[in-house]
Amino acid sequence: MKFAPGDVYEWRMVAADGNEQPSGVTSFNQEKHFSVAQEARAADDYLTTYIAATFELPGPVDREALGAALLYFVRRHDVLRSTFQQLTGGLSCDVLAPEHVELEPVDHGFAESPSAVRDRLHQIFRGVDPLVWPMIRLGAVIRDDSATVWFSCDHAVADGLSMPVGVHDIAEAYLAYADGRTPALPETGSYLAFSHEQRDRNIDLHVDDPRLDRWKAFIAGTGSLFPRFPLDMGLEPGRMYPAANESTCLLTAEEMKGLETVCRDVGGKVHMGLLAAVGVAVRKEGGPDVHRTLMPVSDRGNGPYAQAMGWFVNTMPIAFPVGDGRSFGAVMEDVRAALDDMWQHIDVPFVRVWELLAPDEYCAHHYWPYSVNWFSYFDVRRSPGAEFHMERNARAHVWAEGSGWFNFWLVRTDTGLYMNAIYAGTDRAKETKRALDGTLRRTLRNLVDHGVF
Repeated sequence: MKFAPGDVYEWRMVAADGNEQPSGVTSFNQEKHFSVAQEARAADDYLTTYIAATFELPGPVDREALGAALLYFVRRHDVLRSTFQQLTGGLSCDVLAPEHVELEPVDHGFAESPSAVRDRLHQIFRGVDPLVWPMIRLGAVIRDDSATVWFSCDHAVADGLSMPVGVHDIAEAYLAYADGRTPALPETGSYLAFSHEQRDRNIDLHVDDPRLDRWKAFIAGTGSLFPRFPLDMGLEPGRMYPAANESTCLLTAEEMKGLETVCRDVGGKVHMGLLAAVGVAVRKEGGPDVHRTLMPVSDRGNGPYAQAMGWFVNTMPIAFPVGDGRSFGAVMEDVRAALDDMWQHIDVPFVRVWELLAPDEYCAHHYWPYSVNWFSYFDVRRSPGAEFHMERNARAHVWAEGSGWFNFWLVRTDTGLYMNAIYAGTDRAKETKRALDGTLRRTLRNLVDHGVF
């Protein structure tokens, strides 16, 4: 993070007097997240994390309009007004009515340098906590000629695609209020309604349910629900290390257009080509000839949840061969078949699979005991307000205090394709990560330039 000096203000969410709290239902993701946080805190083994977003407003900023926009945002999304209670048999939540939420301004003082702004925001951002309401903090760094608007969330109330949703909502609401208008954003879906639907669909899921057959086959081939990241990171199982957080540009915007063409020529799409390239790059670095990975996928769809805040993420298993000498077209055909099969089973929630098929791991107070092989990709150019991302200098920020794993995700923006990674920052892990960066970049550019790996 690098921002110009300015006055750091926060608008802190508070519950108004006399509020009513209708009961709500939590999602499977929230229930697992909350229980892990509780158990880790009880064991004094808790790691702080956050996901945040920032964007710029030009010109002298109307502070009253900005405060109104931030209040509009937290009133618009029920998940931001939720409080959680661990009960026998599961996690429950109450939801403050929109009119019973207010924002109180807090002055954090003047930050006199970019590093001072960064440090002040980092301290505020890391204050979000899944066990303490509210799980979002909002504010701005205000100057005479501009402002950097910010918000930071715990994962319980937001996912990666929630960040552009929040930027869009706040920016559009601010423009309306500053112009004397009422914001006219389209009605958005309720994360609590989504949670109800998810639980209703899976109320009868049991360990012998045929909907779990695909997962059982994946576990048989992998040896575990969680496929290990196959490259040597030099990490001790169960040990936490100081986290490294890096972002690497893999392809320019123009090169991404070339990759689109190459993928289309073999009957595929960009996300398929990226998945294939990652599998082949890992193979080149000494990985197996069958790439087995877990793939987070969005549960938002194109309906009302497309513009909602929440944790709309399911996780699905993917396996495909990447043996030496296989052509791009052959690997893509297997990737496409694996993805087609995956979409037939998308309604099965990963957390329930975890609970039913790996109960020992499910009961642990860490998410997983070793570095898991993930493939995650999203294209922020398809998110609400994407046409203004460059103009607003919109940015997402993900941070973790420590790591015992190697996690990376690919993001496509208007300027290209990026690999963002949070991983255990040991010398060996950094060496492995740098080597994979280079191999993946070369593999992708070979595809763009020659249509081969």
